[in-house]
Amino acid sequence: MSPAPVLDTVETDRLILRYRRVGEAAIYRQLWTERDPRVPPQRRIDPEGRPTVADIAAEVRAERANSGPGILAVERKGTADVIGYCGLIFPGNAPPDEPELVYELLRAAHGRGYATEASRAVVTWASEAGYRRLWATVWDWNVASRRVLEKLGFRETGRVEPDSVNGHSLLAVRE
Repeated sequence: MSPAPVLDTVETDRLILRYRRVGEAAIYRQLWTERDPRVPPQRRIDPEGRPTVADIAAEVRAERANSGPGILAVERKGTADVIGYCGLIFPGNAPPDEPELVYELLRAAHGRGYATEASRAVVTWASEAGYRRLWATVWDWNVASRRVLEKLGFRETGRVEPDSVNGHSLLAVRE
């Protein structure tokens, strides 16, 4: 199999999606602090304050060494402020040609269509790069993200990972 295409820089009308930078680690940590309390504990700041900005900076540094499309910073044009991330990952047992779409934005950027705009650009790139199927997981209570996925042509598969504490995780696919 040939190496996975690399997702580098993508522009939309209002956004620039580009490699994340180590100096932006504090912004990505802020995302952790803003997460809904229903998000599982391993995806929130733990009692020891982890992940720290340094932990996240190390993660960003390591991303460049990974193969595959990757996660990009979502930067607003004109202001050059980073409002989150969007990209493609290959979780644990995912087929090598079926990445998962991921995105997360700062609360201050919610409700403006940025998640849809950034994700649409990544989905378009993925299609042009030859990926025939994309996956996404979303919490059943995250109505806004479920709407974003629907706008992008994802359909919920009916596969559910039940979680009585944090809500059910739903699997969506776009073919």
